[in-house]
Amino acid sequence: MIIDAHQHFWDPARGDYGWLAPDQPTLYRPILPTDLRPLLDDAGIDATILVQAAPTVAETDFLMGLAAATPWVKGVVGWFDLDAPDIADQIARRQAQAKFIGIRPMLQDINDPAWILGPGRAAGLEALQTSGLTFDALVMPPQLACVVELARRYPDLRIIIDHGAKGPIGMGPIPGWRREMAAAARCGNVTCKLSGLLTEMAPGTDDAAILDRMAELLDLFGPDRLIWGSDWPVLDLAGSYHRWHSLTQAFLARLEAGAKTAIMGGNAARIYRLEGP
Repeated sequence: MIIDAHQHFWDPARGDYGWLAPDQPTLYRPILPTDLRPLLDDAGIDATILVQAAPTVAETDFLMGLAAATPWVKGVVGWFDLDAPDIADQIARRQAQAKFIGIRPMLQDINDPAWILGPGRAAGLEALQTSGLTFDALVMPPQLACVVELARRYPDLRIIIDHGAKGPIGMGPIPGWRREMAAAARCGNVTCKLSGLLTEMAPGTDDAAILDRMAELLDLFGPDRLIWGSDWPVLDLAGSYHRWHSLTQAFLARLEAGAKTAIMGGNAARIYRLEGP
């Protein structure tokens, strides 16, 4: 099964997408399964994982409703308030829901890079680790050290770094990025998404720089801990679904068939436990 392991749906009229503004006409509109399906068909994608885009329980409920009505959406990565006093009960309730597979607390938008390591989050993280749900880490390079510490504190928590930690491409060396990504890769419970790279490209950057970043991520994590995704429709700010899929296929063509199959769906199915525990 070929899986796009990172895509979004939303409706701005719901009112909880604080980062989404009317001056972004490409994105500021309802974006729903009927918009994505033709792109998946064109690229030969069988299934997707739907990821939250607002830090609210209401948005997670909205996504769960869409997933329930859309057979090719195989899982939802939602949101919890990790400071909630009943967080363990909330996680248990979500764990029992079909298609709920993980959480993403949008760490990139939290001013304190070490927020996730605070004592107030410990109960939620322990419950999450026990539940078997995944933790998507939406982070920027300065937050990577905290992801490494998180992985060490909770060795049974499956952590997925979104978008290669959003390291800029075509702007020269990124201070600390390679060192901290290498430290993350040494943690056996951390994987990385091969997604969101086009939107990190500096203007005028050649596609060769994207291929170099893909090679760097492959070198760090290997073919068994790299997961392909599109980050659509945010992807549309920098390029088309077809372009991103074509670039990744050109890169993966150099790999053996088993490695390509793993990156294009096998790893997502295994790490997100789409096929059961």
